[in-house]
Amino acid sequence: MKWMIALLAIPALAAAEEGFVPLFNGRDLSGWVEDTPGLWSVRDGVIVGKHDGLKHNDFLRTEKHYRDFILRVKFRLVNGDGNSGIQFRSRAVPSSHEVAGYQADIGMKYWGSLYDESRRRRMLAEAPPESLAGLDKAGWNEYGITARGNRITLELNGKRTVDYTETDPGIEDTGFIALQVHSGPRIEVHFKDIRIRELK
Repeated sequence: MKWMIALLAIPALAAAEEGFVPLFNGRDLSGWVEDTPGLWSVRDGVIVGKHDGLKHNDFLRTEKHYRDFILRVKFRLVNGDGNSGIQFRSRAVPSSHEVAGYQADIGMKYWGSLYDESRRRRMLAEAPPESLAGLDKAGWNEYGITARGNRITLELNGKRTVDYTETDPGIEDTGFIALQVHSGPRIEVHFKDIRIRELK
């Protein structure tokens, strides 16, 4: 019954935000590619990434690739513990569990920041402390990610945390979107209300 309620809510959510379409149907992982089966599941209308200790980062990625868009995702890091993120304009790294691309970070000291995963392997822009005021690290939060040309902006709970302009001409401007569970000790992270509006 809970998943039926969640599913019925998805069209209403999309209608409330003109031009946005859901990337998650609320009941299964259709449209997504699992990196490691068993780490990702759907529970009560929520995508759950969970492990009890893992030696590699793991990703749940969209089948479709996107270039310019506004992406909105609600997420919760259970107990506020661990490290996660949302990848975009990303690609798979051959013979590896890794993906390479931009990541809107979740957890630890990286909330609201933009990282370059498995490519330049460095923080591209850090969230200023004042933009994180009032953040509930164990509660539900929402990312707004905008990629338009060479400009990337991140908003966390409606507050701008990153405004980044890409200057490296060799960086891909298209790719899949992916959800991350980081390597290390036990982690559980939840994602819901994942919707996107592609920009012309």
